[in-house]
Amino acid sequence: MSALAAPNEVVTKALLRQVNVPGLDRPAALITLDNGFDHTKPNTFGPGGLASLDEAITAALAADPAFIAVTGKPYIFCVGADIVGLPQLADRAQALEIGRLGHRVFARLKDSTVPTFAFVNGAAMGGGLELALHCHYRTLSGGAAALALPEVSLGLVPGWGGTQLLPNLIGIPAATQVIIQNPLTQNKMLKPKQAAELGIADVLLEPADFLERSLEWAAGVVRGQVTVTRPEVDKDMWAGVLYFARETLNQRLHGAVPAAYKALDLLETAKDADFATGTAAEDEALADLVFSEELRSGLYAFDLVQRRAKRPAGAPDKGLARTITKVGIVGAGLMASQLALLFARRLQVPVVMTDLDQSRVDKGVGYVHTQIEKAVTKGRMDKGTAAKLYGLVSGTVDKSAFADADFVIEAVFEDLGVKKQVWAELEKIVSPEAVLATNTSSLSITEMAAELEHPERVVGFHFFNPVAVLPLLEIVRGERTDDATLATAFAVGKQLKKSSVLVKDAPAFVVNRLLTRFLGTVFAAVDAGTPLDVANSALDPLGLPMRPLALLQLVGPAVAYHVGGTLHAAYPDRFGVSENLKRIADSGQPIVVDDQVNDEVAKLLVVGDQPLTAEQVRQNALDALAQEIRLMLDEGVVAEAQDIDLCMILGAGWPFHLGGVTPYLDRTGTSERVTGRRILPRGAASLPA
Repeated sequence: MSALAAPNEVVTKALLRQVNVPGLDRPAALITLDNGFDHTKPNTFGPGGLASLDEAITAALAADPAFIAVTGKPYIFCVGADIVGLPQLADRAQALEIGRLGHRVFARLKDSTVPTFAFVNGAAMGGGLELALHCHYRTLSGGAAALALPEVSLGLVPGWGGTQLLPNLIGIPAATQVIIQNPLTQNKMLKPKQAAELGIADVLLEPADFLERSLEWAAGVVRGQVTVTRPEVDKDMWAGVLYFARETLNQRLHGAVPAAYKALDLLETAKDADFATGTAAEDEALADLVFSEELRSGLYAFDLVQRRAKRPAGAPDKGLARTITKVGIVGAGLMASQLALLFARRLQVPVVMTDLDQSRVDKGVGYVHTQIEKAVTKGRMDKGTAAKLYGLVSGTVDKSAFADADFVIEAVFEDLGVKKQVWAELEKIVSPEAVLATNTSSLSITEMAAELEHPERVVGFHFFNPVAVLPLLEIVRGERTDDATLATAFAVGKQLKKSSVLVKDAPAFVVNRLLTRFLGTVFAAVDAGTPLDVANSALDPLGLPMRPLALLQLVGPAVAYHVGGTLHAAYPDRFGVSENLKRIADSGQPIVVDDQVNDEVAKLLVVGDQPLTAEQVRQNALDALAQEIRLMLDEGVVAEAQDIDLCMILGAGWPFHLGGVTPYLDRTGTSERVTGRRILPRGAASLPA
């Protein structure tokens, strides 16, 4: 194992102790995984951790225990392989060896003649969940934060037995969901109840006395008093499920995520192959993927989401932040209502909405109440919490209700004059220290605050729709926004459980500026005569979450036209104004229906006679992104390119295998061809030179 030594590995030690369990004639062996840190640094497995587990299993077997159980430190079972060490592997042979090492150590639990148990007390992901799958039996705490096999989202496959064990435990439909569908759906995690219902765990136990109950349950199994039954896996549907899954991948990704297709191949192998053959195939797949550009982009994206998002670049000292005891929201439309619910749930302070008339206010408050009721009905919120939230959210037509608010955010019509008027009225009502936040998607914060007595307390607070789902919050600093206001904005963003990125006050900020340039280029091709279906499918090879026209429909043609006009006024040489887009907006017709271009919309267009090929449309769009990103970096819109990628991942759902956007532009040579240089240093999100 010396060839696999990882100098920077935080070794997760396997701590062995003998435990006397009532009803058994000899002690059980309990192995606790613990890397010596609290739950903020989860257990992972690198070469050192695997070696420690191997030694613990050897020692446990030597003691002739009643059974062997593996559990984790408080709140954490294990979150898998030490992915930080993957880029340090020198060659394919080392990647192959790390796969084989994990298989060899974990298989000792599967092949043991002594009963083995996994007491999954907390988060279990990747190799951690695969370790549990190797045990003969599994208990699961109802307090476990998340369970998943997320490897495909990074550009890997479950490489320590997951693709072979899981489908033969819970069936191929559910295994395909966990291994492929969930990772590609914003890396969806399983909750304990879901995992138990799928059959991943044999029993779900309360977290309060989880270890004690698990030991009792395991003793019952060993004594024969507890019988574990598992449904027989239906293998007749295997081929059909995988065929459907492959077709779905083709329609959605068009071959853009090699790991997803590798995972499908491994799931196919799991139907009839013996375990040794299946795990050998996992080793080969893992070794191939470790040295792929997609994995390097995935690891880069993972690091952005897990680390950079938690330490925003440029955020002021949090000690400057003011305490928020009441929130005001100007507006009671859909966006304002979503914000009201979010602020009330996360900050647990009174939230008051205002609008022009009582009917609008009542509708906004009614929306909040309806969402609370739905959460209770679905079991996502208890009645006590719901009752408290009902009391926290109120509405009125009288803006004087904001007099004692510490934080007021507006979500009114996207018009500079309207927003300036709102702030002029409010400044006479609120205290001088109250933060005034705007949810504008494209307008200047500096201009909005220019005529105020206290422009230093105005800040951009740009959410993305749907507010409850998308984690990005663009925090925009105007030219006169002070540090206390900014620090308060970041503190509130953290309380709202959003990932905040500091953005300069530049037209449309980050996500909307890039998406508008991107969509504008695609629509320029339509204006030139490119058929809508050709333009719509041109970006398919990237594996984006939505096609351009579906994205345009989600944003809303009218909103897209308005934002496009704002950017055209600022940068007329790069952002055009499409009259065809205005025609579509005015018509009210959907652009796509069931992912197909609406023929009625196509009839509205007035186009030229110079159609582009799909390849030309795609290259033009990528060229435009490369140029715009370079200009944004030169302008200092964000601190670094990493912030642009973080924004695109969290605010636009752009996938990990692209690294957001800049690694892909570098990988394809687009950055150098368009701007004369790469955006990121070589090796930052790509294979070393």
